Amino acid sequence: MLEIIWNFFDKLEDNVRRWFSHHPLLYAFVGGAGLIIFWRGIWHSMDYVMEYFTTAAKSGDIGTLIWWDGPLSILIGLIILTVTGIFTSSFIGNEIIISGIKGEKKLVEKTEAEVESETEAIIGIEKQIKTISKRLGKIEKVVASKNK
Repeated sequence: MLEIIWNFFDKLEDNVRRWFSHHPLLYAFVGGAGLIIFWRGIWHSMDYVMEYFTTAAKSGDIGTLIWWDGPLSILIGLIILTVTGIFTSSFIGNEIIISGIKGEKKLVEKTEAEVESETEAIIGIEKQIKTISKRLGKIEKVVASKNK
């Protein structure tokens, strides 16, 4: 049963993200609104907690406080962010997710030698790509001259 629910919401997220990918301004607006609503919920929940422990708890009157305002905003923001696929990417980031899948260290955990080694490897790859690009350009010229 849980797998059916998981698959439903996974497909829903994929469809929503696919639709929003064709409407980037609307995607940014909805994603931004979801983030603001989520953080508003966190903010209001903490305001309620602080109000409860400072003034309301002393007077015994917490009836005027709307306790569900913060949690409701958190829930609405969470739904928007999860359905649009923004929740994990905005709070964790794609690079951290990918490095976790690959089993790599975080940048702050790497030694200077490891960072330099990776930088040198990237520079080497860039040089190889430039060489391949030049060779491909020459091949294209030869093929184009033979086709004339």
